[in-house]
Amino acid sequence: MMKARFVTVPTLGLFLLAAGGLARADDGPAARNADPLREPVAISDGTFFPSGDLDEAAWDIPGELVVDIKDDVEESAITGFLRGLGLTFHPTALESETKVEIVDVPVGRMAEVIAKLRGDPRVEVVEPLARVRALFVPDDPLLKEQWHMERVGATRAWDFASGRGVTVAVVDTGIACEDHGPFTKGTDLANTACVGGWNVVTGNEHANDDQGHGTHVAGTIAQSTNNAIGGAGLAFHARLMPVKVLNADGFGTTADVADGIRWAADHGANVINLSLGGPRNSRVLQKAIDHALSKNVVVVAAAGNSGGSVGYPGASEGVIGVSATGPDDKIAKFSSRGSAVDIGAPGVSVTQQTICNKGRNKCETFPAWNGTSMASPHVAGAAALVMSLGVTDPASVEAALKNTAREVDPSDDAKKLYGAGILQAASAVERVTQNHVLVRLLALFGLTFLIARAARKKNANAATPWTPLYWIPALAAGPGLFFFAPWILPRVHLAVDLLARPLADLDLLLGVGVHRFLPLANGLVPFALTAVTFGVKKARPAVAGLAVGTAAYLASIVALGDATGPFGKVALIGWAVLNAMICLWIARTNLAETN
Repeated sequence: MMKARFVTVPTLGLFLLAAGGLARADDGPAARNADPLREPVAISDGTFFPSGDLDEAAWDIPGELVVDIKDDVEESAITGFLRGLGLTFHPTALESETKVEIVDVPVGRMAEVIAKLRGDPRVEVVEPLARVRALFVPDDPLLKEQWHMERVGATRAWDFASGRGVTVAVVDTGIACEDHGPFTKGTDLANTACVGGWNVVTGNEHANDDQGHGTHVAGTIAQSTNNAIGGAGLAFHARLMPVKVLNADGFGTTADVADGIRWAADHGANVINLSLGGPRNSRVLQKAIDHALSKNVVVVAAAGNSGGSVGYPGASEGVIGVSATGPDDKIAKFSSRGSAVDIGAPGVSVTQQTICNKGRNKCETFPAWNGTSMASPHVAGAAALVMSLGVTDPASVEAALKNTAREVDPSDDAKKLYGAGILQAASAVERVTQNHVLVRLLALFGLTFLIARAARKKNANAATPWTPLYWIPALAAGPGLFFFAPWILPRVHLAVDLLARPLADLDLLLGVGVHRFLPLANGLVPFALTAVTFGVKKARPAVAGLAVGTAAYLASIVALGDATGPFGKVALIGWAVLNAMICLWIARTNLAETN
């Protein structure tokens, strides 16, 4: 009995399974003269580079100018000159040395004032006062060639998340994740955490890559970044789980892939990437996907390279099917298409490190490959970024990615090419962060008013919550003490990330699986603090703040509905409501007790 076989899909060459054997459709001389699995055709005309241009005016501070007066002009003359124009102004920190002033311009007079200032011989420079911000741009030398990273907004996304605490399984040809026998860990994976994997082909834990496809795919997800080597990965602080289901020729079976999916789901994977496919809609494969979904795992798969209908598992129920786009944002000619496409992502000339010489002798290369295999890991990496922010419900992760995708064409035909649009990882993590912060702040203020009133009702002399002693722990437990950090400093830095997270999200650094139990967001923590510090009168407002902040966090879980627990979403909501009520009772008790 012939088994349905899977083939990796990294190139423009098409692989079709026909009755009785394997057929390949040629795609021009380059495809005919190359082994399409090991030497993918690359499109690299060198004409496209992301400009990185920004709208300058959007960064200007309305109504303010920077005016640099010539150094030989007396201070009294400067004062008289600006006042004569009816302007108010204030000096910069080094104004005595630089003669630079910040000038406030009334609404409607900007053009007039600029013209007068530039026409005065005593003025050297007049320009808008503009904002600047801290930027994280990694030093990976190949980043400039990774047009695809900029296209999905990687550098902006890293301000908000980098994938900490999320495990992504790459069910593929393996990953160059360990030193074992003739195999070595990839040079540009040296700083990437790899968890234990499984080799379905040989039946052991050494899922080493002997083909190259899996390592290239894994690089897009979590290549070591900012290490002055090679390229960057989208969720470079995520953990990689290598699961080898394809042999050295890039083939496997539906049964092997199903086993790989189940193994990954049962061993802690939060996201599974499937850059493989075939035409068989296997029931065994679907059951494995259903099993992963029941474990709250996000499953992402390549749509296929046939140029026709989406293959499987890309078209399987519950899977995020990904088509491939090029630097011009047009669908790649090889990309499969149809109603099963959920989202598009860059899949042309994608640069990452991989192995050569079957992974032996530390043979490494940085090819630019094409295929929906290269598009899928962009979405898997973006899913890891979203999950690292506490969105642990797979349906909510998919919604966050699809709702922020850039629509290329609103027509129904275009939806069969791009699904919801082209992936925008930056927009996804920024919107998730905004939603979390807004809901938690509103809940925190609302619950504070409620508890203050309840405490006064119980005791007219109850302590007020409107003090720093209350609000510092309240903010730390609710939206995060420095919840505004991503708009000022990138959370890619661990210290910034820790301060920007709510206390209840700190366990995400240990893993999504731990966080689902909410060990830091329940009534036990403020109850324990109350038991220990209740005799210390000055500590009660702080404990009350922590309790209300925790209640606000729990309220956001109910309101947003983007998280799930180990026993399902309904159980999590019930648990959150119960513990929020306990926290509010503890807060009222601490504020009302004045003895």
